[in-house]
Formats: sequence, C-alpha cells, structure tokens
Amino acid sequence: MASAGDISERPWVHVLAVLALAAVATSLPNEAYAIIDTRTGLAIGAIGAWRYGWGLLHFIRSLIYRFRVYPAMKRRAAEAGEAGSVPSYLLVTSFRIPTETTIEVYRAAFLAALNAPGPSVVVASIVDMVDQRLIKQLYHRMVKPEDRVDLLIVRIAGTGKRDALAFGFRAIARLSPPDDAMVAVIDGDSIVPPDLVARCAPFFHDQKVGALTTDEMARVNGSRLFVHWYDLRFAQRHILMSSMGLSRRVLTLTGRMSMFRASIICDPRFVAQVELDYIDHHRLGRFKFLTGDDKSSWFYLLRNGYYMLYLPDVMVETVEDPPSDSFIDSASQLMVRWYGNMLRTNGRALALGPRRIGLFTWWAILDQRMSMWTCLIGVTIALLATLFISPFAIVVYAIWILSSRYVLTLLLLSARRRVSIFFPILLYFNQIYGSLMKVYVFFRLDKQKWTRQKTTLAKGKITRLARFRLMESKLYHAVSVLLLVVVCSLLMGITSFSVL
Repeated sequence: MASAGDISERPWVHVLAVLALAAVATSLPNEAYAIIDTRTGLAIGAIGAWRYGWGLLHFIRSLIYRFRVYPAMKRRAAEAGEAGSVPSYLLVTSFRIPTETTIEVYRAAFLAALNAPGPSVVVASIVDMVDQRLIKQLYHRMVKPEDRVDLLIVRIAGTGKRDALAFGFRAIARLSPPDDAMVAVIDGDSIVPPDLVARCAPFFHDQKVGALTTDEMARVNGSRLFVHWYDLRFAQRHILMSSMGLSRRVLTLTGRMSMFRASIICDPRFVAQVELDYIDHHRLGRFKFLTGDDKSSWFYLLRNGYYMLYLPDVMVETVEDPPSDSFIDSASQLMVRWYGNMLRTNGRALALGPRRIGLFTWWAILDQRMSMWTCLIGVTIALLATLFISPFAIVVYAIWILSSRYVLTLLLLSARRRVSIFFPILLYFNQIYGSLMKVYVFFRLDKQKWTRQKTTLAKGKITRLARFRLMESKLYHAVSVLLLVVVCSLLMGITSFSVL
C-alpha cells in the first residue's frame, strides 16, 4: 500500500481538491446545466442509477458480511473444534521469480508450515535448479529435525503454470492425504502470514466448503502511479469479495493464494480441469486455456456445488512487478489477461443457471458481461452531446464523474485506512479503459498471453480459416461499437427511425 507519507493521501489535499472541483462547478453559466433536463441527462441518469445502485448493493452487502455475518461464521468454525493433527500442504509454484522474492515467499511458507496445528508439507513446483538449491537451503536453516514439516520438490519443464499445478497436485495425491486435509495453492510472488493454516483450517469443518481465499495487499515495484492503481484495485476487490462472500460463492479463487479441501485437489477430474481446460466457442472453435488456472478451479467448484468463502481478516502480501515501465502498456497487458480469463469462463458459468448457483451469484456473473457495455454508454452520450447539443456537456459530465467517483473513493475507507486523491481518476480509468479492453477481448477470446512468463499459445502456419476468423472478429467488434453509438443517439433523440 502507499506509504503514510504520500501527500495525495493527506486530508488537506482532499479538502483542496473538493474545493477546486466546487469552484469549477459553480463558475459555469446556468445554461451549461440545462442539458441535465434533456433526454441526454435522463439517459445518463438512468444508466448511472443502475450502475451506482448495483455498486451500492455490493457495498452494503460487504458491510453486512464483514461486520456481522463473517464474525458469526468465524465463531461457529472455531467452536466446531481445532484442526488438531489434520495435515496441511502448501503448494508453491515458482517460475522466473526474482531471487529476493523467492526467498521471502518460501521463508513465509515454511513459517506458516511450522505454525500449522498439524503436520505440514511444503511442495515446491519449480523449473530451475537454482531455485531448488535455494529452497533446500532455506528449509534446512528454518526447519529442525523434530519439526513436523517436510519439503517435497517437483521439477517440471517450463511449460506454464497449469502444468506446474497439475504436477504438484499429483505429487500431493501420491502422499494419500486424508479427505479433510487442506492444500494452500500459493503463487511464487505471494507472501502468506505465519498463522495462515491455523486461521483458515477451522472453516473446512463445514463439508460444503470446498475452498477459500483471502484479502490481499500489494508491494509494487514501480512508480507511484502503479502503487495507487494496485491499492485501488485491491480495495475494490476487498469490497466485491466481501459482498460475494455473503452468498458463499466468490467470483474467483485467486491464484495468489487459495486454500482447497484435499479431496478436491486429489480428484483426477479437478486436476484435468486445471491442466487441460478448454471451451468450444461457436465461432472460434475449440481452444485450450493458457492462462486463468484460478478460473478453471473456480468453475469446477461452482459446477459441483461447493461453497467458496472469503476471509476478509486474513491478509496475503503480493509482490507486483508491472510488465512494462509504461502505465498504459502495463494496464493493457494485465487487463487483456484478467478480462480474458473472466470472459472465457463466465459464459459456461452462466449456463449453470440461477437455481444451481444462486440468483445473486448468477446475476453478478451476468453483470460482468453487461457492464463492459453499460459503462461505455455514459461517456458515449457525453461525447455525442458535446458534438451535437452543447459544448458544455463534456465539462458537466467531467464534474459529475469526479464528484461521483470521489464519493466512491470515500466509501473505500471502509476497506482501507487511507485513500489517494488520484483514486477518482483511476476509478474512471478502470471503468472506461477496462470496458474497452473487455470489449476487445470479448471478440478475441482465443488470444492469450502471460505477462510474467512471456509464453503464448503455439503458433502454427496461419491458415485461411485463421485469417477469416481474425477478420470476422474485427468486423463483429466494429459493428458492435457502431451499434452502441446508434443506441446512444437514439436514447438522446439525435437520430430516430421512421416507418414509411
């Protein structure tokens, strides 16, 4: 998180920003606000009421979960009994991680294993011999012969995280863990707390619980802008995860750190889902998933009716290395990966139906698809209004955006102790640029690439069918954007259809 000395988080800076915004708003002539009473203002207001209402619902649900429901769940889990001698397994996947980060990650994993209530095994799924020597040295330094902590190293070729996880899962299965054991799946840049197992284990006394995940904070190796961006994203994530926690089904089991029931990890069907996941797309045909292993595991548990919990009071620290020094380039690469993983999976999740996964969960998944269009309606209408109705439209819209996003920023204080004055701008950037990236990816679901590992799907000879699908994707994309503009112009009354 951003440091306490960050000037953009100081109260007096917030006061000055609010005063400046108020000064601009009051300096505009009265005719500038006349657009609010037109069809343009009504259209923006209607879409805004829907989006803000949905966001407010998530916020209220998150408060209910964090301050009422979750404490009761935690008490019931503690009363169900201690984990005792139930073993735990900590599977860490490492590939092309800086040495200093690897040391921190495995030191934290060994410490969590040492503090676990039962015996533990740290499973290191790695590629490089250098990592193997380093991990063994750490193990022998930290773990004494009498400690109930073992180390298992799984060496694989550098063929991707899905293979690393699958090999790790099978290695754990060969140890024949009891069904009520727990497996923490930890990314190679995630630093877990020392009491991770002890705090997570009690929740698995409920046999319906298949997995859980926790809150996260970022340590960013980048400029201050990257720091603010990650702080904002994790604050938003905390609220959304808490809201979905009320339904006992989060929308993702983050690959940074999620804990699973061992009986699930050892199920060959689950391993196959993570290792060789794919979809049959009506236009793009069948293609294998490269990224998004966390979405594959999430879908398996969702389809099989398991609860997936969120623990808002357990914090995992992640080391974030932006893929580029350019903020826009990094955001683009990361959004293409994040949103691609989401869109490749939520279609089949929607097909499960609200009766099977719960109405709120189903609607939240549907909203992931609708929001990429609804979030673009406001800015499209504002631009059209500026061109065809009033040059003040874009200024009034900007004042509304900054004011509303500042209120949303203040709501984030329920999730974090400090917020930056840059959050309103970054919120809007995430909304608009993120929606543009979602729309781009939606028509190109077969295009996948890791950011850290620099691996992509193997490219063969470009066939005529591949060229046709590429042109088809561009055509669908262009027509959809044009349709959005037409719909917005109809809502505003700029254009109309007449029937002869």
